[in-house]
Parts: sequence; C-alpha cells; structure tokens
Amino acid sequence: MKEIKWVFIISLSVVFLFSSLVISYAAKKKPISISWATFYPATHPLYPMNEGWGSEIEKRTNGKVKFTYYPGSTLLKGNEIPDGILKGIADVGAGVSAYTPGRFFAMETVNLTIGYSSAKMATFVVNEFYKKFRPKEFDAYKVFYLHAHGPGILHSKRPVRNLEEIKGLKIRAVGAAAKAAQALGAVPVAMPMFDTYESLRKGVVEATFSPIEALMTWKQAEVVKYTTECFGVGYTSHFYIAMSRKKWNSLPTDVQRVFEEVSAEWIPKAAEVWDSADERARKYALNMGHQIIPLSDEENARWAEAVQPVISEYEKDAEDKGLPGKEYVTTVRALIKEFKEKQR
Repeated sequence: MKEIKWVFIISLSVVFLFSSLVISYAAKKKPISISWATFYPATHPLYPMNEGWGSEIEKRTNGKVKFTYYPGSTLLKGNEIPDGILKGIADVGAGVSAYTPGRFFAMETVNLTIGYSSAKMATFVVNEFYKKFRPKEFDAYKVFYLHAHGPGILHSKRPVRNLEEIKGLKIRAVGAAAKAAQALGAVPVAMPMFDTYESLRKGVVEATFSPIEALMTWKQAEVVKYTTECFGVGYTSHFYIAMSRKKWNSLPTDVQRVFEEVSAEWIPKAAEVWDSADERARKYALNMGHQIIPLSDEENARWAEAVQPVISEYEKDAEDKGLPGKEYVTTVRALIKEFKEKQR
C-alpha cells in the first residue's frame, strides 16, 4: 500500500510539473495584446496607414504583438484619447491636439495659422519641433510619431474672395483656427469634424476651416461649393500616436525596439497620405462643380496680418506659463523656411 501511495504521489507531481510547464510555455507564446483607438472612421485614409503600422509591428515581432483596432470613436472620442490612454482604456491612441485645447500647449505652436503649404512641410515642422523642445506635457506618454495634415483653408457655402467677404461668416473651427477666424472678422463655432457635415447641411455653420481632404473623406463637398485658398493663414493640426509610459515600460526591450523602428519609417508615410488625400479631394470637388478661389499674394498678406495678434497672444500666454513662447514661434517659422529651402 505504501508503494502504491508513493507511486500515486509521484505521478501527481509529474502531472503537476508537466501542466505547469505547458501553462508557462503557453503564457510565453501568448501575444501581447495592444488596443488601438482613434476618432476618425475606418473609411478615412489615415486608418489603413495606421493599421499598416500595427501590422508591420506584428510582423517584425514575429507575432509577439497583436493589435485590436477601434476606429470611429467606438472606444474613445477625440477629446477622450489623452486620458483614455493614461487610464488604460486603450493602449495606443491616435489623437489630435486641437480637440483638447491647452492639454498640449507647447505643441500647439505648430497649429498656429502661420502659413503651411503642404502636409510634408507641417509634418517635418512638428517632428523637428518635438525633437528640439521635448515638451513636458508629453512626459506621461511614449510618443511613437507625429504627423500633421495639409494646409487648413476656408471652405464655404458662398464665395469668399477677400477679407471683407469673410466678415460675420459662421465658421466651424477648432484650436488656433477658431481664434484666427475671429481675428478675420468671422464667427467661430467649435465642433469636431465628425459633426461638421450635418452642421453645414443644416446651416448651423456656413463654412469650415479644414484641409481640403475633408471635402472628400468627410463628404463636405456635398454641402459646400467654394474653397478659398488662403494659404497666408494656412494652419495645421498635429496628430500623435502615443501610449502611456506605464504601458510602454511593461513591454519587452526587443518589442520596444520594433515599435521605434517602425514608427520612424511611418512619419514620411503619414505626410504622403495627407498630401495624396488633398490632391484626390481637390479633383473630387472640382468634378462635383466645386469652385476654388485663389487669393493673390497681396490678399494673403492681408489675412496673415489680420491673424498676427493671435500669434502674438499665444507667445504672451506661453511666456506667462513660463514657456519660451517667442522662441517656439521663431523656431516654427525657421523650420518652415528650412523646409522650403530643402525643396528647391
């Protein structure tokens, strides 16, 4: 009986040990699950680009990482993304700073109506600005990469050919663009892009400040018929793809390395997506009978002069917060100049 008892005990021990090894092995093989959330829909050109970012990370980690995607505000709305990442509602968030004014105050310098002419320019500026200043507002996050849309300009239900014709116009605008609209004599109305189509259709607003791609990707060419190329006040909004530092620190070193390698490669891809979308949207709108109104250099200069107080106000606000506001703006202007010189 004693022998049988010991055989039974040894057998149970072997089974337990084997089971533990199997469970341990399975745990090691189980991929790291990463949830990814954004406000823009799966139909937007940015979505497949970011999905491709995740797919490339999955590929290069040999399946160690597995992404689950939540586009179209299905997990987090645009203004919820920064907190949602920190709270762990999503592991990675693709957000835009303009939806949380003041949250990323230093980086908002890049969003000023300072005269952008392409997404490549704006994306170059935002990444170089971030590298130089490393604002503390992003300390709680691991920023994978930044990108920015092409020049935000005016799209309206009636033609706007000069500064006088913008007076009193109800314009959907967010962030720095809203203050610029007011400086131009218009009436800014803050709302996310998601609500803009219906607001234009119903007459809640008569125009919108946005990149031209919105005429196609957000179908706004159906409800506005004119675009004013006011590049003198061309603004941008910068997007961030980020994770909380806590989550980042929990990832294995080899996985972190892949995230960083892929992210660096995706910066120019993002800029190309934006510029390509702008080009396609322009053709799309023209085919729908849309009228594009170019402003002369002189008229663009008038608009730029009208919004200068907004830029000066930002500088002062930054200085009051103990930040080098004037240096921020000077740096952005210098980076724009540097980009133009590189393109010659």
